[in-house]
Amino acid sequence: MKSYRQELWFEVPQRRGFINITPRVEECLRDSGIGEGLVLVNAMHITASVFINDDESGLHYDLDQWLERLAPHEPVSGYRHNVGEDNADGHLKRQIMGREVVVAVSGGALDFGPWEQIFYGEFDGRRRKRVLVKIIGA
Repeated sequence: MKSYRQELWFEVPQRRGFINITPRVEECLRDSGIGEGLVLVNAMHITASVFINDDESGLHYDLDQWLERLAPHEPVSGYRHNVGEDNADGHLKRQIMGREVVVAVSGGALDFGPWEQIFYGEFDGRRRKRVLVKIIGA
């Protein structure tokens, strides 16, 4: 069995945003030389997420609006965590959207269902953050 590790770095200029990272993960898979196995893609920051969904702008807008209703950024005074900070909502949004995904690798490709893509979700942006890609297999 082989393993491969790579860090991907992102800097979203706004507080919130979604980035399709599927091409970057596919590049890691090609570089790994692994044809059968598993890919773990993991947000390495507590106010960011990795998730799988459709790459459709209306859906991304809806996700952003839904998350903002569930855990609104303002008023920042509404969160105990925000004493000296303003990112409590980012922690809650990450909890909803998840930390990581695992995707099967079959025949040297990500073994997705229809329309599935991997996304980085940022909920407290404007600084560099990283995502871990770990691939194991043969």
